[in-house]
Amino acid sequence: MPRTMDGDGTPVPQRLLAAATRLFAERGYDRTSVQEIVEAAGVTKGALYHYFGSKDDLLHEVYARVLRVQQERLDAFANADEPIEKRLRGAAADVVVTTIDNLDDASIFFRSMHHLSPEKHKQVRAERRRYHERFRALVEEGQRTGVFSKATPADLVVDYHFGSVHHLSTWYRPDGPMSPQEVADHLADLLLRALRP
Repeated sequence: MPRTMDGDGTPVPQRLLAAATRLFAERGYDRTSVQEIVEAAGVTKGALYHYFGSKDDLLHEVYARVLRVQQERLDAFANADEPIEKRLRGAAADVVVTTIDNLDDASIFFRSMHHLSPEKHKQVRAERRRYHERFRALVEEGQRTGVFSKATPADLVVDYHFGSVHHLSTWYRPDGPMSPQEVADHLADLLLRALRP
């Protein structure tokens, strides 16, 4: 049975994911071998296959761990006892901040998603759809109650915002002029302005 921790207490799955993320970012998914990942993590191939069935599973988990956090946070915003504008703005800003905070993961995934097996690809699409549908439900709630304009269909509003989010990895730089929160505030404000009646 592979050890769960290494000498400094880091769980083996976290070490494998950290090594895979770094190598996928530096070399690309298709140019990174399983052997390179296990060597960088300081574990055996047996340990990798104990926690992840394949390199494909590692790629899926790189993105899935970010999406799980984002889904939990979106659910918290959606369920809060706050006015709809505040809940939507909070959710819209949060997805920007959490994407920037995990920019390597997001860019690796969007660059390499086509390498996933059909089954994993379908799973990821279902996970993303759940997130987008919960976000869209906030827009629809505001439109239904007259707080937001119905001029633009909710689906298009969501695609507009997430197009901006998915594009972050192509231009955002940590040493640039804006912090993650400043970018998030600008994009959330744009979304809210587009929805004003």
